[in-house]
Parts: sequence; C-alpha cells; structure tokens
Amino acid sequence: MSDQSAIPKTAKQRGKISPVKLAHIVYKTSRFDEMIDWYKTVLEAETMTATPVVTFLTYDDEHHRIAIANMPNLEKRPFQSAGVEHCAFTYGSLDDLFATYERLAAIEIMPYWTINHGPTLSMYYRDPDDNQVELQIDIFENNDEVNEWFEQSDFTINPIGVKFDAVELIGRYRAGEDRTTLLARRRIDPTELVEQFPAPPE
Repeated sequence: MSDQSAIPKTAKQRGKISPVKLAHIVYKTSRFDEMIDWYKTVLEAETMTATPVVTFLTYDDEHHRIAIANMPNLEKRPFQSAGVEHCAFTYGSLDDLFATYERLAAIEIMPYWTINHGPTLSMYYRDPDDNQVELQIDIFENNDEVNEWFEQSDFTINPIGVKFDAVELIGRYRAGEDRTTLLARRRIDPTELVEQFPAPPE
C-alpha cells in the first residue's frame, strides 16, 4: 500500500479556499458556425443561448461549459507557441467512450492520437481551429489508486503513455476481456517512447 502521508491533501484539508469546479472554456474563432457544430457534435452538447457574437453550449447541468466567441479575421496560432495544450473531458464508462468513438468515426471525425496514459485511457481530437480535445475515462476508482500506480509504474521513464489501436481495443472489450488486463499500461523499452505532443497536420 502507498504511504498515506505522501498523498497530496486537498485545499480544503489544508484549510485553504479553492474553487469548487472548473466551470467553462471559451474559444475565440473566425470559424464560428463550424466550431459550434463541432462541439455540439463531439460532446453532444446543446445550445443554451446564441447571439451573432457568442454562443453558450452545455452537455450537463452547467449553464455553459463551452463558449464560442465570434471574432472574424483571427490569425492561426502557431503550433510552437505558448498557451493551453489541450482540454480534456471525462466519460463515465468505457461503454460511453467507445460508443462516442464509433459515433464520431461514422461521420469521419477521428482521433489523431489514442494513448493509455496509465491513469486515463485517452483519445485526442482536433477541432476546426486545431485546438486539441481529449476524450478520456479514468482507469482507477480514486486518487489513492492513482498514487499507488505512480509509485509502481515506469512513469518516471515514460510519463506520456503507450499508444493503442482503438478498433482493436474495442474489439477486445466487446469480446469480454477483463478490464484489468484491457486497461493495464504495458511497460516499454525507452526506444518505444512516443512523441510528447504530436504536431498538427500540414
């Protein structure tokens, strides 16, 4: 078992005041309608309110999770520039993640990167502005299990993860393979290390 004293305490346990949640993400874009359609499709989100200037989208009980701001004539952000690397959305089950992959693949929205990070099984997509969006499931039930995995894994050698083939993994899941073996991140030789942040397509 892991040393409980080494597990980071929450802000509340430290006696500090912290936010209760991450509320929303705002994108500015010159592809206003295209971005709205993409996020509604990928996240199965609904429009909460819409104006020619900004549209609010949500997929749960929050009044908006995604805001799309219409700003014509923006320049494309260079890949080699500082800023947010990606945003991640967690699904409740493997069934939901895999069903989402299949739904999007059927309309030719495909992940550019599928990787088992260890704590998460993740599929990365690019929106119309090349913002990177991670769809994932948590592999472990709680943070204690995640910390125990960090202690026992090869994370210090391979902090990124191991690639997987989505179709092959879904096939194994549907054939009844046990979740433990299905989601176990194999140890790899350092020569197999994957690229940290795949470059966008030309």
